[in-house]
Amino acid sequence: MENSDGQLIDLYIPRKCSATNRLITAKDHASVQINVGDVNSDGRYVNTFSTYAFCGFVRKEAESDDSLNRLAQQDGYLKNVFSYQQ
Repeated sequence: MENSDGQLIDLYIPRKCSATNRLITAKDHASVQINVGDVNSDGRYVNTFSTYAFCGFVRKEAESDDSLNRLAQQDGYLKNVFSYQQ
């Protein structure tokens, strides 16, 4: 919800799972959020990062590591790590 000035005034803004697009509720205590930092050619952190959030369902099914590899490869952090099997 926004006020008349355009500022967000909600106390809680739910996150969505990066792998499944499910809402991560306040009671999902198994969820995690991982920030992957960007580095320059010298290997120094450049104060930017990408955020990946995983719900408890993905972690329970042991799919968070595969999902992180797939998402990081799509964002250009990894090369040739994830291969889709039919």
